[in-house]
Parts: sequence; C-alpha cells; structure tokens
Amino acid sequence: MSLNSFGHLFRVTTWGESHGPALGATVDGCPPGVEIREEDLQVWLDKRRPGQNKHTTQRREPDAVEILSGVFEGRSTGTPIQLMIRNTDQRSKDYGDIAETFRPGHADIAYHLKYGLRDYRGGGRSSARETAARVAAGGVARAALKAALPGLKITGYMVQMGEKKIDRAKIDMEEIARNDFWCPDAQAAGEWADYLDALRKDHNSVGAMIEVVASGVPAGLGAPVYGKLDTDLAAAMMSINAVKGVEIGEGMAAAALTGRDNADEIFMGENGPEYGSNHAGGILGGISSGQDVVVRFAVKPTSSILSPRKSIKLDGSATEVITKGRHDPCVGIRAVPVAEAMMACVLLDHYLLDRGQTGGHRGRIG
Repeated sequence: MSLNSFGHLFRVTTWGESHGPALGATVDGCPPGVEIREEDLQVWLDKRRPGQNKHTTQRREPDAVEILSGVFEGRSTGTPIQLMIRNTDQRSKDYGDIAETFRPGHADIAYHLKYGLRDYRGGGRSSARETAARVAAGGVARAALKAALPGLKITGYMVQMGEKKIDRAKIDMEEIARNDFWCPDAQAAGEWADYLDALRKDHNSVGAMIEVVASGVPAGLGAPVYGKLDTDLAAAMMSINAVKGVEIGEGMAAAALTGRDNADEIFMGENGPEYGSNHAGGILGGISSGQDVVVRFAVKPTSSILSPRKSIKLDGSATEVITKGRHDPCVGIRAVPVAEAMMACVLLDHYLLDRGQTGGHRGRIG
C-alpha cells in the first residue's frame, strides 16, 4: 500500500526527506509525445525556491531538477518520468537539540506515536521541502495540459496574511509578479511587508490564505458522487504541508447566503451557456461547468519559531522548545506555486479520466 502517491491516470509519487541527499517525484501516466525539458520544469521550481527574498527561509537551495527517465529527445515516451532534486544546503546540526524533544505544532509527536521513530532533521518527510517534488511534477502536468488544452491558464495568489486581507476591488493580476507575496493588491503587499518584518523581529510567524484559479477549463471534467473534481482538488490542496482548510468557490461563506443569492443564474450566449455569477467555483455536482475553477485554502502559521514553547521530551519530562534553523515566517508565501502545481496535476488527471470514459463527447444545448 502506497500512501505517497496521488492521482488516478496521471499518478505522482513523491519521495525523499528535507535533509536527505535528494528528493523527487515519479510521474506515471503522462501521455507520450509531450514536449518536456528540464528548463521548462525549472521555471516553476524557481518560483518556489527558498531564499529568494528576506520574507522566506534563508536556506539556499538551487532546486535544480534532473529528468532521469521517461523523456527522450525532449519528448515524453509514455513511460514513468523520474524527477530528482538534490539537497545541497542542509544544516542538520541545527536540529540536534530537538532529537528527543517534540516541537509544538509540528508532526514530530504524531510521527513518533505512529512509527516509533522520526527523522528530526528539518522534519524529514513532513517538511514543506517535500513540496518541491510536487512543483516539478506539476511542471510535467502543465506541459501536457498546454498540449491538450492550450487555452487553460492557472493562476495562484495570496489573498490574506494573518488578519490582513486584500481589497478585491483593487485586484490587478499583473501585480502578482511585482511583489514578494504573490499578491494582486499592491497596497496590501506593502502593508504585509511591514507586518511580516515586525513578526519576524518578534520571533513569531503568521498564517495565510491562498487562492488558485484555473480559467479555460472545459465543461465535463469530474464524475458524480465519488469521482468529483472538487473532491480531488480538496484532497490535493489539503495534502500540502501546513494546510488546514480548503474551500471551493464561495466555500464556507456559502453558509451565510440564501438560495437566491447563491444560485448562479444561467443564460444562453453566442458560444453556449453563460453564468451571472460563480458562487459554485466552476464545479456543479462534482463536474466542471466551463467557468473558472476557484479553490482557496488556509495555511497555518509556521510552527518553527524562536519564541519558547512548552512541550515534552521522549522520556516524558517537561521542557521548553525554541526551534533554531532557517524558517519561513509565513510559509503561505511559497505555497502559491505548490497550489498551482496541484491544480495542474488534478486537472490533467481528470482530463485523462474524462477522455477515457466519454471520449470527449458532450451534450448539446440549443
């Protein structure tokens, strides 16, 4: 039984630990003939790479991806694609003091209770470093989607840091690439920089909210009941380290709406059905409607902080923990490229599932 894999037809297995020699992903089910080069995947890894600005961990990793199999002369062969990213800047000695101590908020104690042992160096398998492998696999998915659905576009961004939210009236998607926070609101990004500086100086951290939107998704992806597109999207986002909640479309806010407000009215347009709103997040009954697919998730504050926290040791004795090392004061910042990668993997998987079940056949309206 493998619990390190996700996907159905497009299946990704990640492997490796934060302070091991390398980590990576085995991608199975990529269609043959897709143009894939290391430099194409590297573009996405560079967006997640640590140490790019003062607001993220200062661990310096090039995150250079190597394609070991499944690609010949720049094209996928249809066989498993093996991706590897070497770890080059580990400082395992930073974690020697917590070898027998459980860090509050971390997976340390849960791993020990389940397995009877744990890799305390940077959290081992539970480290957010594992997500580099997902971004590499997401690059493969993006390449396949580009070939199959050239009009599809995936965009992720931060909409909240701590209690500070963006002003949706000021959203400018061009602004996302201009600041360190993947923030589409320039004013909010400036406020977040000062806010995060103060938190870091106070030896503290903060959570965040990420939104990822896929436009150009064709209607018909997903299946009823247990094969819902939103089920797999929620599971994919929830599997990202530090994510504690996932919403589709209006999400939790739908509980405060009336039926009149929530129902997305339908009109006949020149090219087919059009909708007056998108409270459903582009998914109805688990099947894409042709609207933008909108997913949102909450990332908890980084548990690795220099402020003392009460805990216990392996022998049960009480202690106080200060987590040394290089850590993100807001891990949500680097979660944005990971969210985009997971969206790409799930959409490609469901595109292949739909093609296998229906052959792309669609019902007609009008």
